[in-house]
Amino acid sequence: MQSDLPCVSQNQLRKWSKLAEVKYRRDYGLFIAEGAKVVEELLKSDWQVEAVLLLPEKILHWERLFEQIKGKFPVYRLKIQEWKKLSQDKEPEGIIAIVRNRKMPSWSSWLQSAGEHVLIGHEISNPRNLGALMRSARWFGFKKIMLSANSVDVTHPKVIRASMGSIFHLNILTDVDLQSALPEIKRNYTLIGSDVRNGVSPHPTVKKAALLLGSESRGLPEDLLALANERWRIPGDSEADSLSLPQAAAIMMYEMVKKG
Repeated sequence: MQSDLPCVSQNQLRKWSKLAEVKYRRDYGLFIAEGAKVVEELLKSDWQVEAVLLLPEKILHWERLFEQIKGKFPVYRLKIQEWKKLSQDKEPEGIIAIVRNRKMPSWSSWLQSAGEHVLIGHEISNPRNLGALMRSARWFGFKKIMLSANSVDVTHPKVIRASMGSIFHLNILTDVDLQSALPEIKRNYTLIGSDVRNGVSPHPTVKKAALLLGSESRGLPEDLLALANERWRIPGDSEADSLSLPQAAAIMMYEMVKKG
């Protein structure tokens, strides 16, 4: 099976290796999705696949996906030294998809799209944190995510990997001026701001709600917190400074959707 697959050209390899940089992801309109679970979720979605790359010696990881891939997309086999130019994983699973990026939705289409709850991030700069937030959002049934300007690029390879493919099932709006957008959000959702210092404990929400989160290092600025209908703080009994952002977000999302 692997011997029938064509080798990747050096021109293709040079182009795809540049996708580690946001400039080239935007110029080419492509990004890398690595790992068996990530590619499996990609194949369940309607995102466009440009090519699939396989590492023959890792066949146990990707063999079950091969029937869904062959004949549908260009598939290439790589040597380990070629693979290292693309992979983010220390222990690679041997499957990478090159994915065509989508046009960002308009504000109106995003706002009107389906979704009872919304996750909003202010300057989420850590790619693994953002990927973990996407994974939790999908688990708890959140359909829409909004990200402020100065957040990490959602097609960063580490975001895609940490999301475990959840990105392919979410409606994401990026580079948003939250000062302008949040008043409109409040006309459609109860806006909940995460605050490590003050606020009520997380609880089930009766109406549609939007959860507003800040970065792990800085939290939310006061001018954005002042716009919230409620402030939530997770109580704890520990000498630890705080929970990680993905931990705190998962707890709050769980409480939001929990039935009373």
